[in-house]
Amino acid sequence: MDLKKIFLKDACPTKVGGQAVLDGIMMKGEDRTAVAVRLPNQDIHMKTEKLKPTPKWMKIPILRGVCAFVSSLVTGTKTLMYSAEVLENYDGPDAVEYEEDKLSLWMEKNFGEKGAWNVMLYASVIIALVMTVGIFIILPTAAVNWLGRFTSNEVLMNLIEGIVRILLFIIYVLAISKMEDIKTVFRYHGAEHKCIHCFENGLELTPKNCQTFYTLHPRCGTSFLMFVMVISLVLFSLLGWPNLFWRITSRLLLIPVIAGLSYELLRWAGRSDNLMVKILSMPGLYLQKLTTAEPKDEQLEVAIAAMKAVMVEPETPEYEGLCDKDGKPLPEPADELLEAEGGKGSGSLQVVAPEDQGEAEGLAGPASSTAETEPKKAGDHPEQNSEDDAC
Repeated sequence: MDLKKIFLKDACPTKVGGQAVLDGIMMKGEDRTAVAVRLPNQDIHMKTEKLKPTPKWMKIPILRGVCAFVSSLVTGTKTLMYSAEVLENYDGPDAVEYEEDKLSLWMEKNFGEKGAWNVMLYASVIIALVMTVGIFIILPTAAVNWLGRFTSNEVLMNLIEGIVRILLFIIYVLAISKMEDIKTVFRYHGAEHKCIHCFENGLELTPKNCQTFYTLHPRCGTSFLMFVMVISLVLFSLLGWPNLFWRITSRLLLIPVIAGLSYELLRWAGRSDNLMVKILSMPGLYLQKLTTAEPKDEQLEVAIAAMKAVMVEPETPEYEGLCDKDGKPLPEPADELLEAEGGKGSGSLQVVAPEDQGEAEGLAGPASSTAETEPKKAGDHPEQNSEDDAC
């Protein structure tokens, strides 16, 4: 691993972050998000949404990390569900038929389509939180508590607990990485990182330029999770080991503090290249080797389209539908043309073409010296500044 290719000295860090979804990528810019999904017919389906201004209290250090963590969890689940919905609604000639389950039908009948979707969203978030707490907090604590009958060394027990927690996470990642769908998600994760690296280094956003960078990025959410596990190991060791109930309760209460501290470390890692940052980032970067994979050019095209879709002027309207490789909406094809092409379509909502898309061609990153192609930097619109740095 060549750290000089990850912590690039001349790079200009941004607040652009993202997430891999099913057959696509979500990018989050200064004032909007964009979800780009590659359809089975190789078209790109795009949805952009403007972000609400961030309240000042949500920008307070530590507290902003807690808010970003909760926001990322909800947004991440929402975009995953959306990408799955886009693929399910695809009605091209090579579409796969999905049979709606009885639970979904019952929920739509009782809550309406939108209400059912919201119930599924927040139910998924709650289930994910419960499983995370159960597997990575309660299970290691309860397992190591059994060692209390053999030793009274609290430092040793805390150390073993932290190691067990990290090993459980690594085993979990290795297990899901064997699934074909997850392998594809990891390739899109790598594409997201390469695209952000390319943008931050001022190069034109092309698959060829993106491929020159690593799939590892210091602001990745995987690194955030590693920071969480390392900080929890240190912090929990100060609490002693009076009994199992105290251990579990204290850990649950300290989750917001640990998330806030981890977020601040992640922000620091994203904008600095000093030796201390590199040392602290190493465990997370090695962990990213498990959660990212080398992408293909067509996956980088999706990342580039999503990136360009968030790098537009603030007044650019939202839209949903097919887009080109620059993230610009395509005009809706006529029904006759679809029939002539054998039904090739996206199954998506009608494209709402913005009145003014700006100049997206030749978009380069913030280190570019060309004024016409240099996008807005973090801070140009502070009232709409995103606090979600992880990618």
